[in-house]
Amino acid sequence: MSTYQIGVDEAGKGPVLGPMVAAAVRAEEGDLPGEVGDSKQLTAATRESIAAKLRDAPGVEVGVGVVTTDEIDDPETDMNSLTVTAQVRALGDVAADGDHALVDAGDVSESRFARRVQADVADAGTDTAGGVAIDVTAEHGADEASRLVGAASVVAKVERDSRIDALDEEYDGDIGSGYPSDPTTREFLADYVDRHGELPACARASWATCEDVLAAAEQADLGAF
Repeated sequence: MSTYQIGVDEAGKGPVLGPMVAAAVRAEEGDLPGEVGDSKQLTAATRESIAAKLRDAPGVEVGVGVVTTDEIDDPETDMNSLTVTAQVRALGDVAADGDHALVDAGDVSESRFARRVQADVADAGTDTAGGVAIDVTAEHGADEASRLVGAASVVAKVERDSRIDALDEEYDGDIGSGYPSDPTTREFLADYVDRHGELPACARASWATCEDVLAAAEQADLGAF
């Protein structure tokens, strides 16, 4: 049996659109689909197939934690803390006393990140299903080294992608991948600001990409006079 009962990872840390999503998968190694691996190395169709198998498998429990754009834009927090929050929310759905979780480290210090996740899961005063005593190990690149964390990375990516697809329909157009480097995403933001005079609600307003789009729109308005 695996040393770890739960694997945890997140998706959507860097995009300018949409939430960050974490997933926790509680399972024994033998219950994981054979094609499980790091989500970045798999096609979208393969990820969706794996995620469906994981949710349907009787020996597998899946938890999801979401951090909204409003939370990301809160000046009182930071992405390391929010990554802890997302992972803790996902763990709250599946963790049991005595479990040992392996999580993908969201901090330069693996040990510090592990301590923060473990403490928050144990804290019954959080807004998650806290109060569970578990051990947490954090490692950089855990999604590549561990099939359990790889399974969590797949679930997180599929859940995040489904939310981006929903936003695409909501805004009746192609919003792209949501990443700042995506020209389609940048064009969507610029066009939205041009038409509405403000950023869409799905945008992380505190991101430099959004600041650039707003500054460009302001310059264009000034140039019209």
